[in-house]
Amino acid sequence: MKHVIKKTMVSAVWLLLLCISENNLQAQGMPVYDNTNFISLAKSLVESAKQTSELLKTVEFLKQQKERIEMVSNVIKQLNAVRELTRNNQRLFDMVQNDLKELLNSPYIKPGEVNKISESFNAIIEQALEDLDFVSQLLANNTLNMTDAERIQFLREKELKSKEMVAEIEAKTRRYREIIAFREMQDKINNRTGNY
Repeated sequence: MKHVIKKTMVSAVWLLLLCISENNLQAQGMPVYDNTNFISLAKSLVESAKQTSELLKTVEFLKQQKERIEMVSNVIKQLNAVRELTRNNQRLFDMVQNDLKELLNSPYIKPGEVNKISESFNAIIEQALEDLDFVSQLLANNTLNMTDAERIQFLREKELKSKEMVAEIEAKTRRYREIIAFREMQDKINNRTGNY
């Protein structure tokens, strides 16, 4: 762009010199032209070149600011995804801690089912812990050369997976509570006393 500006300025000066030299070489009796119009044209071209230069600087500044805003936006998206992932995992841990204790303390769960229930809940918790560990490694260093968009996509997938784990724990808890309620009802029916 600077090259274009220089070229324009050189052209204006060349045009000015050409007009001045033509006036000196003209024959007597020819009309005389006022060179002030050409001088004002050259001045306006120089001023226009300065304005164009300032405009280019402004465009470059705005481009840099846009890149910075996009970087901050990507970081915020990553933080939101990590926050949601952490929230889901905290909910998952709380549910397992409270629900598992409640289920295992029920007198209607058979001793052989205790290990099965514990293992199914523990498998989900272990997967959640592995995912959290991997996410923390991913965010702590850039061993995986990922773009911000790829990292955000990965975090969103882990967030979705953590929501699925929460839903799975809720479904298992609901199913075991239904089993407990059914066995409790059976026990009441089988052990009722008749008042005939």
